[in-house]
Amino acid sequence: MVYLFLAEGFEEIEALTPVDLLRRAGIHVTTVGIGARTVCGAHGIKIEADMTEDEALALYKNDMEAVILPGGMPGSRNLDESGTVDAFLAFAKENNIPYAAICAAPMVLGKRGMLEGKRAVCYPGFEEFLLGAEVVDCGAVRDGNCVCGRAMGSAAEFALLIIEMLAGADKANEIEKAIIL
Repeated sequence: MVYLFLAEGFEEIEALTPVDLLRRAGIHVTTVGIGARTVCGAHGIKIEADMTEDEALALYKNDMEAVILPGGMPGSRNLDESGTVDAFLAFAKENNIPYAAICAAPMVLGKRGMLEGKRAVCYPGFEEFLLGAEVVDCGAVRDGNCVCGRAMGSAAEFALLIIEMLAGADKANEIEKAIIL
């Protein structure tokens, strides 16, 4: 299962675009609410997550295929302060499980050493947190088992790279063609 975390103040497009496109690709993605099942995005849109933190914590070591962190503020800061997110990322790092973050959220990965030696991108102004990364200038980038995206304008590109990482280039191309990107 792919776990996508929703923390208070998340960027709605950066969260829902990957959920939508991954599900179109047949990838089982589940949203996890940090702090509550219903989480309010940065622009006042409330989303009911598929799972609570406790429900996800009971499952993730048995079925985690990837972790996705949407950006936004204060959503990214709230992800950075979450013990649940820490547990998932530590498990992903230890077990070579794919992970992805967009906008300000790559700072969460960088602060945990998960971008060391990888190409990465983030929302302008957060580059200092991409510790050990080669910061690149593009909308989204994949390096091995990591995908980073710049901002909401690159949410579809970000999601397609995640699909490519998890289901292959043919599936990503199929979805890209279907959404007429």
